[in-house]
Amino acid sequence: MYDWANSVYSLVITSTIFPVYYNSVTKGTDGSDLVDFFGWKVINTVLYSYSISFSFLVIAILSPLLSGIADASGKKLSFMKLFAYLGSAACAGLFFFEGDNLEFGIICSILASIGYAGSIVFYNAYLPEIAEEYEYDFLSARGFALGYAGSVILLVFNLLLIQFPEAFGVPEGSFAPRFSFLITGLWWAGFSQITFRNLPKNPFKKNIESKLLMKGYHEIRTVFSQVKTIPVIKRFLLAFFFYSMGVQTVMYLAASFGDKELGLPGDQLILTILIIQLVAIAGSYLFAYISKISGNKVSLMILVFIWIGICGAAYYVYTVYEFYALAFVVGLVMGGIQSLSRSTFSKLIPGETTDHASFFSFYDVTEKLAIVFGTFSYGVIEQLTGSMRNSALSLGVFFVVGLGFLVLVTIPKKSFSATTT
Repeated sequence: MYDWANSVYSLVITSTIFPVYYNSVTKGTDGSDLVDFFGWKVINTVLYSYSISFSFLVIAILSPLLSGIADASGKKLSFMKLFAYLGSAACAGLFFFEGDNLEFGIICSILASIGYAGSIVFYNAYLPEIAEEYEYDFLSARGFALGYAGSVILLVFNLLLIQFPEAFGVPEGSFAPRFSFLITGLWWAGFSQITFRNLPKNPFKKNIESKLLMKGYHEIRTVFSQVKTIPVIKRFLLAFFFYSMGVQTVMYLAASFGDKELGLPGDQLILTILIIQLVAIAGSYLFAYISKISGNKVSLMILVFIWIGICGAAYYVYTVYEFYALAFVVGLVMGGIQSLSRSTFSKLIPGETTDHASFFSFYDVTEKLAIVFGTFSYGVIEQLTGSMRNSALSLGVFFVVGLGFLVLVTIPKKSFSATTT
């Protein structure tokens, strides 16, 4: 249910309503897209991109240490709550962002991103603590499916609110989109209570109250030493890094591709995102089922092969219906590869460890770095070649490299010790 609670941030704030609102309220009356941020003149979209990158960088730096503290002290749930409330409060704070208070809006968007990314580390780490290994794939799939469903429900409501404000008794103009940010924050914090009420607070009965910073540092060093001695985890993280560069870049820039290369209007781009979200529900369960029959490795390899095909097909997409068809396939494999990657990594964590948050911090940092490198590479290739089509085609290289490392991964049927390769 935490997927249901926090996925509204990804869809409403990251992918759809907030970027459109931000672009509209930060554009000058003369049409200029230059803004003043603490005295620094910068293009509005560039500033927003930098803010997202900065938030990912903060989490990439902090999450290993914080997860070490959480594992050492048994306070994983407390850290998860802290980041969830930070993120939801920041989303609600965007209600007060009207364009002239640019610094406030950017700071709120950064804090919302940090809250989302930070809470996910501790949330993911609960998977091996609340389920048996044979349940990982379908439980992970159920979480992502609920996340896609919940976020679509709230997005549709928010779009109706924005399109027909008089029907909801709210004033026209900026109030409706700003109110949607407030609702997003309340949804996130409200539905999180289901998760917070049911997750175990301290399953391993750890009780360390003093010198937490040093204990956390020691914890993460210990786990890092373990990771270095387990080749299968290193190979999987390398595979995950490269194919995540492609997956995350497609997720973040699919709408931009449709806008720039096909000239699709905003309503058609949002419809595309809705298609991806809804189909991803089926994809999560489909590939969990394939994994049950053929194993995680085979299922992941099938997914990566399809992603390679998507990158090639994107180069030749010219009509809206071709774009919708491609979005359908993207949704199918997006849900599968996200949920299956999480459950697969859970199976690779040594069975005797209690340091699940520390192990998942390496998984999380890998994903965040993949976003940074993937989106940066995409932009560089577009700048050098003048076409997003070349950027999309080049993403296939990341998937091919990821597939190569995936071939080297042997996923055990049972949990294993740190000496197993």
